[in-house]
Amino acid sequence: MNYIELIIKNPFRNKTRTALAIVGISVGIMVIVALGLVTSGLQSSTQSTLKAGSAEITVSQSGSNSQIGSSSGSINETRVTDIKSISGVKDTAGILSVTVVNGTVSSEPTFGQGGMTITGIESSKLNLEGISSVNGTIFSDNANEIVVGKSFAENQNKSVGDTITLFNQTFKITGIYETGNIMTDMGAFMSLTKLQNLTATNQTNNNTKISNILVKVTDNANVTSVSQAIEDAYPNELTTTTAAEQANRMNSALNVINDASWAISLLAIFIGGVGVINTMIMSVFERTREIGVLKAVGWKSKRILGMILGESIVLTLIAGVIGTVVGIVAVEVGIMALGAGTILKPVYSLDIFIRAFGIALLVGIIGGIYPAYRASKLAPTEALRYE
Repeated sequence: MNYIELIIKNPFRNKTRTALAIVGISVGIMVIVALGLVTSGLQSSTQSTLKAGSAEITVSQSGSNSQIGSSSGSINETRVTDIKSISGVKDTAGILSVTVVNGTVSSEPTFGQGGMTITGIESSKLNLEGISSVNGTIFSDNANEIVVGKSFAENQNKSVGDTITLFNQTFKITGIYETGNIMTDMGAFMSLTKLQNLTATNQTNNNTKISNILVKVTDNANVTSVSQAIEDAYPNELTTTTAAEQANRMNSALNVINDASWAISLLAIFIGGVGVINTMIMSVFERTREIGVLKAVGWKSKRILGMILGESIVLTLIAGVIGTVVGIVAVEVGIMALGAGTILKPVYSLDIFIRAFGIALLVGIIGGIYPAYRASKLAPTEALRYE
């Protein structure tokens, strides 16, 4: 058996102890990989908020707890035209967003089976929602037609030409769109006027109200300045949120997850390091005579040190592989079990796996240094005399 084979096989002499050490390390690696995949998927979706061509500003009613959409209209539709006259504004679009469950309006947002968010908007203004192309055709403003997101279509097994029942009426799906935004791709769009008419009996306001106003600024305009100008023009009535602010809010929440991931990484290094130190010290203790023989036949201290340290690294890298595989499987199975496969898509990036294996390598080095040093300093005569 050569030197490399010896390093690879030695950790498995005591299979139970080795298995326990691998499990302890792989759990930490698994959590790091799983959180990384989910966070990357959410970050990818967040970036679509800044998609070129879509509105840079969302206008809401002052005091509203929703900056993206509301289950009922609260803004007078005449404000769509009024805001368009403000300097720096290129285009505006009024939207009405309602949450529908099993074909009727719900007061709570629900996604997945039986639930969707429907947004009413003029068909010519879909680009302000980040919808630049549709597989099929855009809905007609005067017909019972609707376009749905790719995630919703996959979740509900719908395709172009199929129909869905909403408000006790049948709507034809004329197209399927994809924006990359989790929330948007689980929804649908139809004529603003038709949705206002359909929901007028379900709301306390009349059908000239809208939920939000989307604002596209001119190429040379400052988004922040235009946003402030809108609020100044309608104080105590309207409030604004920029697309960048929406993305930053989501990123702030994701940063908390990232911080948690790094905290888990440090905890994995500590716990894994302790486990590896214990495993390798016991291994050195049990192989004292063997190490003495090796030194007696001419092995140098650095060769002994390299062997023990190599065994430690082999153990943790195996744990890294197992933890990574289990993390990937856990995310995929978890998403499938929750029925969120069309809503959340994990993003596999190289840096996630570099971090996982980097931590595994670091744990192997930290955990193996002391046992390796102790083994390399054993005197041959002491070791051979050891019972």
